[in-house]
Amino acid sequence: MDMPSRLTLRLAVERWPIAGSFAISRGSKTEAVVVVAELGAGKARGRGECVPYARYGETVATVSAAIEGLRPQIEAGLTRQELQAAMPPGAARNALDCAYWDLEAKLAGRSAAELAGLGTLRPVTTAYTISIGTPEAMAEAAGNAAARPLLKVKLGREGDPARIAAVRRAAPQAQLIVDANEGWNETNLEANLAACAAAGVTLVEQPLPDGRDALLGRIARPIPVCADESAHARDSLHTLAGKYDAVNVKLDKAGGLTEALAMAAEAERLGLKLMVGCMVATSLSMAPALLVAQRAAVVDLDGPLLLAQDRPEALRYEGSLVHPPVPALWG
Repeated sequence: MDMPSRLTLRLAVERWPIAGSFAISRGSKTEAVVVVAELGAGKARGRGECVPYARYGETVATVSAAIEGLRPQIEAGLTRQELQAAMPPGAARNALDCAYWDLEAKLAGRSAAELAGLGTLRPVTTAYTISIGTPEAMAEAAGNAAARPLLKVKLGREGDPARIAAVRRAAPQAQLIVDANEGWNETNLEANLAACAAAGVTLVEQPLPDGRDALLGRIARPIPVCADESAHARDSLHTLAGKYDAVNVKLDKAGGLTEALAMAAEAERLGLKLMVGCMVATSLSMAPALLVAQRAAVVDLDGPLLLAQDRPEALRYEGSLVHPPVPALWG
């Protein structure tokens, strides 16, 4: 739809404490720091949230500066379609793109899902993350979450076979997926994959570092392997052939819902299984990702479940079942 000729832009940095801590192979954190962009047209407001990620050279300062740098064009009436060329994929464009979608929905009096041609959204089952730690600590966390149907287990350090075996013993009925966050290497890859297969793991995310993952194309993979750090927007998908069976689409990587929807369609065309993931963030980050999740085989949108507190009008989680957003939140 056409944007009004004049828009307003507001920017905010927010800190949301994590319940306990969140740990992956690269380190741990105790709060989620997000950047929120708000676009206004008359009385209508649209919001988008992003999480700057140091793995991709992003900081709160650089993401905020990138958005501020586009302020003159935005306030002069830049459209969502024009945004795709005006800014590269990444967290900054994600916040703005999702704010555009939300604003367009508010102005049209229709849901963002309708505008995207999706109709009514259905609830989806999300994974629940078990942070990396000692086998004993991970077993305790998995035991506490054993009633959830899908657990995502963070690995990526020496001793991972003991960790995944401990989690499986503690949660014998749950479906397990694993995220190694680029933490394995050519020496331990096959042993770690075998340990995961023995534990009944159904998917392994990004076992090897981006750019050093050629071995995945030369071995017999006992379980499907999903690209995360090796996949960003559509133009990265052709590099996955022969090495990966699936791709994790994250709005912060793709640069927003617009590219994520296109990326999902292209991944399907290439025969890649689709996963939708997230950073640790509030329901405002998860809401637009639910549109992509409608076509995904694996959904990992548990960010708000890891926070000590979520936003007002937050997404409704019934155990691991996440429901579509209300318009007061987004879309």
